[in-house]
Amino acid sequence: MTEKHELLTDQQFEEQFKDCTLPPVFMTHEAHLRLAYIHIKKYGIKKAVKNLTTQIAKFDFEVGDDTKFNKTVTVASIKVMNHFIDKAKAVDFRGLLSEYPRLKNNFRSLLKMHYKTDIFRSSRAKNQFIEPDLPFGFSA
Repeated sequence: MTEKHELLTDQQFEEQFKDCTLPPVFMTHEAHLRLAYIHIKKYGIKKAVKNLTTQIAKFDFEVGDDTKFNKTVTVASIKVMNHFIDKAKAVDFRGLLSEYPRLKNNFRSLLKMHYKTDIFRSSRAKNQFIEPDLPFGFSA
């Protein structure tokens, strides 16, 4: 089944998200992964982190209910995506998901590999990036 975000080009998707004109129903887990993919490929990891932490928080505030943004989950997710992009043979987003289906189907467990702390429920994690606290972690 085609997800609604796939109806848009990368540029349209990126711009509508940034401008908060994208319908919230488009923002599935897969859409978040695609947004990270677009930003990493276009801007590099540091700028992707800066862009997306700002834009996702703004989107949640303006279009959502201002409760979903989590800085640690966002930054950690971008870093995980970057790791898989770097090691992938795939040349596009759809190929990346085919090569690494756990990005779409088991992403939460990928993040949990890096944290003892429950970053999904921590109020501190919502507001500031918490470094991984397990040996398999990644650096900022």
